Amino acid sequence: MNVLGLVVEYNPFHNGHLHHLNNAKSLVNSDYVVAVMSGNFVQRGEPAIIDKFSRTEIALKMGIDIVFELPFVYTIQDASGFANGAIGVLERTGVVSDLVFGSESADIKGLSQISDILINQPKEYKKTLNRYLKEGLSFPNARKYALNDYFTQISEEKEIIEKLEKSNDILGLEYLNALKLYDSKIKPQTIKRIGVNYNEEQYTGEISSATAIRKIIEDENIEKVKDALPDVSFNILKREIALKKGPVFLEDMRDMILSKLRMMNRNELSKIDGVKEGLDRRFLDCSKVSSTVNQLLMCVKTKRFTLTRIRRTLLKIFFDLTESEVQLYNKYGPQYLRVLGFSKKGQTLLGQIKKVSKYPIITTPSRYKRIYHKLSDESLSSNKKFNSIPEIFLKQIEYDFIASNIYSLLYKDRKYSIYEPDKVTKVLIHED
Repeated sequence: MNVLGLVVEYNPFHNGHLHHLNNAKSLVNSDYVVAVMSGNFVQRGEPAIIDKFSRTEIALKMGIDIVFELPFVYTIQDASGFANGAIGVLERTGVVSDLVFGSESADIKGLSQISDILINQPKEYKKTLNRYLKEGLSFPNARKYALNDYFTQISEEKEIIEKLEKSNDILGLEYLNALKLYDSKIKPQTIKRIGVNYNEEQYTGEISSATAIRKIIEDENIEKVKDALPDVSFNILKREIALKKGPVFLEDMRDMILSKLRMMNRNELSKIDGVKEGLDRRFLDCSKVSSTVNQLLMCVKTKRFTLTRIRRTLLKIFFDLTESEVQLYNKYGPQYLRVLGFSKKGQTLLGQIKKVSKYPIITTPSRYKRIYHKLSDESLSSNKKFNSIPEIFLKQIEYDFIASNIYSLLYKDRKYSIYEPDKVTKVLIHED
């Protein structure tokens, strides 16, 4: 049985995603397609343009059989943490046979060679990395130059820098690292990304980046992006906007974010994951002179800190995600498989997953306390069904609930701003 695993955000689902999905299915001759998808917040460090249930509905109608939610605590991490969580979910289904990701280079061999260096940490590489770090370079840049120097010595690889500068190549590399760390048997493959760059802001018609599409939607010109989205995606996106449940943007959190920062001190900030090298002072000082989120971001931004990193760190600050917590989550991986939706066909596979997975399958989140107590009882018994760690399970899933509680406050129509929407919204079932 060939089960294709995908890591997605679909923010929103566009023609490039459809190209990837169709080609990935053909590449592995898949019997089923399983996707792990970011929830209401995405890896760029901002809220998703429409909520996770609407994006799940699109995914199911476009041919995904099961959509699992990537726990929030991984969603707003850097590429390494994001991949750790996503691959952890796919691995812990116990059924995924293949991973297919998009990349700029489409060079799985080259990316695997780089991954081997990062996992094995040869002496010369580590020495060079430490030298660059001592020179004051950020870790991503230090790693990039150290890898380039190392490969220059051992091979004729000429495009190493390019593979460490393109967004999807970087993420693909982290998927490979995570597969090795989990000692996974999932086979990785890659498809060349088509069209424009991931962060391209210029709208280019049928094949446009999600960044460009979101920018046009933010300018309230949704009809203009119709050619860039499959009909299913466009219609659901348009429906959510008509209902005033979208579009949602980081700027919508302006009052929440500035209020939070203006009530904090440097000691509190220093405990948050990613707040290093003077960022605590920059966030506090900039919060006093900024009246919008964008002004805050541009004030905090430096050559050393990219906007994406600052956005992610800002969300970690807002949600009180500490460094010690993140280290714990990355050490032990996702503690459950949260199902957002499945097709009738996927229901059969879900039954198989329930038989083989060593982690709780959550289809009714309101029962999470029962699962927690069951895990706690198991931890005292020699007769274990699950490998989940009770306290980490509880922290991870409650972060998901908190994220959804905050997101619901961002809807344009306040009647949708209910408390704990995760506990009342049913798993989506798509009739094939």
